[in-house]
Amino acid sequence: MADCKFSCGSSSSPRENVCIETGRILDSCRDRDCFENVRVLLTRFGNDIIEHTGNVRTKCAEIAWASIGLSSIQFNRGFYSVNIRLFIKLVFEACVPGGRAQEFDGIAVIDKNVILFGGENSSKIFRSKDCGSFCASPEPVDCAYNAPEAVFEVVDPVILSTRVIEEKECSACCCCCSCCDIPECVSCQISDSLCDDVERYLAVSIGLFSVVRLIRPGQLIVSASEFTIPDKECVEPKVSDPCSVFRKMPFPVGDFGIQGPIHPCPDEKPEKRCGC
Repeated sequence: MADCKFSCGSSSSPRENVCIETGRILDSCRDRDCFENVRVLLTRFGNDIIEHTGNVRTKCAEIAWASIGLSSIQFNRGFYSVNIRLFIKLVFEACVPGGRAQEFDGIAVIDKNVILFGGENSSKIFRSKDCGSFCASPEPVDCAYNAPEAVFEVVDPVILSTRVIEEKECSACCCCCSCCDIPECVSCQISDSLCDDVERYLAVSIGLFSVVRLIRPGQLIVSASEFTIPDKECVEPKVSDPCSVFRKMPFPVGDFGIQGPIHPCPDEKPEKRCGC
């Protein structure tokens, strides 16, 4: 089997400089956040469970949705505040009377804010794909200012701790919003409607790795040559002899080892932050 997985063939066309439009990254940052005691909004079923038990653990957590707001900073031209709200879906397991385990789910909300340089551009940009057909009514376009585009990348969070908090300890719990502030696209991902009329709260501490960047459309000159017909022919697998195909597959050595460092670096400590 050939080692080359992609081949454009030999091009006889001379290389030339061409102009392309792409997203230019003006500023970016990476972050390691630790949000302590973030309140979890539960369903009525989940609230009833934590009223009768304090032995709860988090089974899994995933990013359900994120909203990003961008605003310019006054008296600091070219800089923008990126306001990110993350909605995290969590699945818990609690020990209930009778020595049984019961699963329930909930939503945690955390807010993150960073300041990045996005540059300035006084032009107004219109594209043909936004205009529709010739006879179609134009859609209103907000051209107050030409802001950059914020891009937020995040991996599923790491749950550091899970605890039940009494109402008298609510001051230690970071509560960003109530059940009515959860978007429908998030609330529909859990088993039932959320309810926040309770006396005990479930709180989690969350570790989060993320990257934020600001980009603007940019024109670049690159050296390129004309694309030619590939010289590699398409090969149809032989279904009649699957073992021969399997024997040609490389052995996945990396899947049998430990991924990443075993122990974290001692000089890198997560920054403690409030949930909102």
